[in-house]
Amino acid sequence: MEMERVDENTIRVVLGSDDLEARGVTMLDLLGNHQQIEKFFYSILEEVDADHVFADNDAVTFQVMPSHNGLELLISRLDEDEINDKDSLNKAVLKRAKNATKNQHQLNDLQKILQGSDADDNDQDDLERYLNDEEVDVRDVVLQLPDFEAMIQLADALRLEAGMSNLYRYRGTYYIQLVLFTDEMREMNPDDALTIAKEYGNKTTVTPEVLSEYGEKIMDQTALELTRHYFL
Repeated sequence: MEMERVDENTIRVVLGSDDLEARGVTMLDLLGNHQQIEKFFYSILEEVDADHVFADNDAVTFQVMPSHNGLELLISRLDEDEINDKDSLNKAVLKRAKNATKNQHQLNDLQKILQGSDADDNDQDDLERYLNDEEVDVRDVVLQLPDFEAMIQLADALRLEAGMSNLYRYRGTYYIQLVLFTDEMREMNPDDALTIAKEYGNKTTVTPEVLSEYGEKIMDQTALELTRHYFL
C-alpha cells in the first residue's frame, strides 16, 4: 500500500491487489456490497492516519477510482474554519454528497464493465443470432473453479482467439463458461484450449442453463480478458 499526504486535509492511498488480498477483500467484494466499501475505506483511514487527525473528524470524504490492479483512494477532511463557518459547512456537505454520488457512479460503472452491461444491444442481438445458428460449430463447456485465484491463473494462461467466457457464482462456487467458436479458431484448436482450461477447473454437472437461471453472473462474454485487465 502506498500513502501520500497531498496536503494537511488530503491523503492519497494506492491499494494494489496484494493489499486487498492481505485484508481479506477482493474487487468483487467491493463491487457487490456498498456498506462493506464504506467500512473498508474507514479501516484504511485508521491505518494511514497514525495521528488520528482524520479519524476524530466526522466530516471525511472518500473519492475512489479503480486502477489497473487495484484502487486509488483520496481521503479528504474539512478544516476547522469550514466546520465553524455555516456556509462553508453547507457547501462541504453538498460537496460530500456529490462525491458520494460520484463514487457510487464510478463503482457502478466498473460493475457494468465487469458484467458487460455497456455492450450495445444490437451487438448482443447479433451474438445471440450467431450462437443460435445451426451451421455455426460451437463448443460450450462449464468448469468449476476452486476459488477466484484459479480464475486469475486461468486468465493468465488462456488467450481465447475466438469465443467468449462468462464467470458465474453459484451456491458459493465460481464457474467459468467457455463458448468456443471452433470454425474461427486458427492459432489454437479447441481441444488444446480446453486442456489448458482444465488445469485450473474441473468438469461439472452444472449446466449453462442452470447458471443462467440461478447463478450470479459476475463477468459477461469477456471474463478472461476482464480478469487479466483488473487482476493481473
